[in-house]
Amino acid sequence: MRRSIRISAALVAVLLIASWWLTSPQTLANGDLPDYEPDAVAGERIFWAGGCASCHATPVDGKRARGDAKLRLGGGTEFETEYGVFRVPNISTHEQDGIGGWSVLEFVNAMQRGVSPQGRHYYPSFPYTSYAKMRTEDVMDLKAYIDTLPAVEGRPDGHELGFPWNVRRGIGAWKRLYLDDSVVVDLGTDDPEVLLGQYLVEGAGHCAECHTPRDGFGGLLAERWLGGAPAAEGTGSVPNITPAAKTLSGWSAGDISYYLESGFTPDFDSVGGTMVAVQENMARLTKADRDAIAAYLKSIPPVE
Repeated sequence: MRRSIRISAALVAVLLIASWWLTSPQTLANGDLPDYEPDAVAGERIFWAGGCASCHATPVDGKRARGDAKLRLGGGTEFETEYGVFRVPNISTHEQDGIGGWSVLEFVNAMQRGVSPQGRHYYPSFPYTSYAKMRTEDVMDLKAYIDTLPAVEGRPDGHELGFPWNVRRGIGAWKRLYLDDSVVVDLGTDDPEVLLGQYLVEGAGHCAECHTPRDGFGGLLAERWLGGAPAAEGTGSVPNITPAAKTLSGWSAGDISYYLESGFTPDFDSVGGTMVAVQENMARLTKADRDAIAAYLKSIPPVE
């Protein structure tokens, strides 16, 4: 009897240790960073490609920030989802309430490993599974640009999530399934324009976070990449943007690029809903970047 109790206790201990290891944060060390001098000017491009202001800019009178207010990254926007309420944090240069005291390494680990400076997992409502596909140099440039923006005082309340989603440690196991820095779609091409578009869409632009459906654990379904999905908030859906989409099948790459620049469709309709903020961000990119995004969207497999 005593022997069986000892064996059972040993098995429990092994399982606890394995669980602790599986859910532990996986981070980079200083030696993993490239020998690179960050460029704030280049970082501004990544800032708009990544749509940082769309989530992190502090709302003004309860409405989406416009103009220079987009550069006040005090957070505060709330997203009500099936998992609970997520509140966007302050990522301004404020030393206490924002990320002004972060090192480059801490910023990279947050962006590409989803781990806070305190060693806690971030929830994937922060799209680090997409940012993991970015070049680390671009992430370093992004921090250099954010460091030029104003400090904003105030720290939004934390998330309100139900069990088991409120157990952050479990996100470590989730990451082992879904955190991957490789490209999603094998396009079988060496066309530099298409590959640039792939980098912007799959990485910084994190388009799939809204346009791709998820499995039961919240991971993106690669086989239905950009094929449309239920809206994360409330009712409605996010459209299919693959070549099979009825709304885009008749659009040329030039039409897509112009839409991202102007907000107008080939039929002279205008962008609406949450896509307004995305289009305004894309309008700040170069024409070459928008053309590359369009070329990628015309090259991916169609999803019916």
